[in-house]
Amino acid sequence: VQLQASGGGLVQAGGSLRLSCVGSTSALFEMGWFRQAPGKGRDFVGRITRPGSTYYADSVKGRFTISRDNAKNTVYLQMNNLTPEDTAVYFCAGRSFGASTFGYWGQGTQVTVSS
Repeated sequence: VQLQASGGGLVQAGGSLRLSCVGSTSALFEMGWFRQAPGKGRDFVGRITRPGSTYYADSVKGRFTISRDNAKNTVYLQMNNLTPEDTAVYFCAGRSFGASTFGYWGQGTQVTVSS
């Protein structure tokens, strides 16, 4: 399974970006987004199940939205009202049905928010 994330870039505070993650298979039950800021660990951002249920970290609720196009094997992360604290490398991940953890990871895409 391969995951390819894209869409990162440089944006001013208050701006928006949309990240995409294309998977090589439609078999993944759940897709997630994680991020890692410089010098910090990897944090959960949000996830979406195949039927479309979503869950978000408190820090992004109301600003970020995850959606999924199963026909295109693609998951999106719409990020609005970005702040410098959102600066990080963003990773997409996939979890197979029945697996307890995300076992498949993309390469990451850099998001930088300037103040």
